[in-house]
Amino acid sequence: MKLLWFIPTHGDSRYLGSAHGARSASFDYFRQVAIAADSLGYEGVLIPTGRSCEDPWVVAASLIGETRRLKFLVALRPGLVAPSQSARMAASFDRLSGGRLLVNLVTGGDAEELAGDGQFLSHAERYEQSVEFMKIWREVIARSHAQQDFDFDGKHLRVQGAKLLYPPVTRPYPPLFFGGSSEAAHELAAEQFDTYLTWGEPPAAVAEKVADIRRRAAKHGRTLSFGIRLHVIVRETEDEAWRAAGALLSHLDDATITAAQQRFGQMDSVGQRRMAELNKGKFNRANIREGLEIAPNLWAGVGLVRGGAGTALVGNPEQVAARLKEYAAIGLDHFILSGYPHLEEAHRVAELVFPLLPLQRDAGPRPVNVLSGPFGEIVANSFAPPAAAPVRVGAS
Repeated sequence: MKLLWFIPTHGDSRYLGSAHGARSASFDYFRQVAIAADSLGYEGVLIPTGRSCEDPWVVAASLIGETRRLKFLVALRPGLVAPSQSARMAASFDRLSGGRLLVNLVTGGDAEELAGDGQFLSHAERYEQSVEFMKIWREVIARSHAQQDFDFDGKHLRVQGAKLLYPPVTRPYPPLFFGGSSEAAHELAAEQFDTYLTWGEPPAAVAEKVADIRRRAAKHGRTLSFGIRLHVIVRETEDEAWRAAGALLSHLDDATITAAQQRFGQMDSVGQRRMAELNKGKFNRANIREGLEIAPNLWAGVGLVRGGAGTALVGNPEQVAARLKEYAAIGLDHFILSGYPHLEEAHRVAELVFPLLPLQRDAGPRPVNVLSGPFGEIVANSFAPPAAAPVRVGAS
């Protein structure tokens, strides 16, 4: 099992939907969370994307030198950056971090946000564009190891002589992650990605997704790994954990929930719609488990106001570990976790849950890789200078 944590670049708090107990999204705080995750033994961190967040690539790059082993799961956004430019960004990050890049494709599900970024494609067209984007991205990086050009002429994207002169450390390219719940998303994952991510739905629903994507991948002669995105509220006793879940919603008012649910309803994301269906926009203040505990220890209260991942595992260490192992038995091996506040909860999960899980963790600092690529200044923006002839000592 590989456990990753989360850098809260959209802000952090002790209470959802409220400024009470809030923390600013500052570099110092991101640094604290990243160093905690690195020193505690998390495999990596997810850095979110969108207009509600600091830019993920800038944040991730700023944290390379602050960490030793930590990997960074960073978003690609088709349509916002050209695929060849994204390939250069990814290769540079992978090189400068010593092979610590993981890539997460995000197609977007909020039409209003996308319009603000100049994207006006429909849901189906965004997936068409994503297919083309990934074909270019993968080929440009894969061919960089042999310094080959790549041409592509598609419906939405076109490149001619695309070339990457500085290949990434990771071959053939940094690992590719993707999550989506629509049929188009499942097909894209099966055809192009290494790891499929789901939000925290009940185990039976997750098992259906895994089975569907495995069938689709088999048709392409491929196999994938799988992961899940979940919040965690773990305490030494079950009662303490549920009291902490209640406290998380204690400053939340009905008007904020209504506004959030209406906003989610305007999005065309199938995954977001599935999250909303789990909580139905309501909760009983006297009994926060009622209607929101959708499977043993799986609580949909976070999704009342938070977009994206909206469920949390709530319980004592043994219960949380048992639920994670239940997902692992389905075939999941990547677990991207978070909790409020993110700094403290990173420690709780590591201290209380890690000892109960079969974790895959690095034994020490990553080895220094010998970088391939041109030596000397690139000539005419296109090719490397000829290799220098070896100096022979004592030749007459």
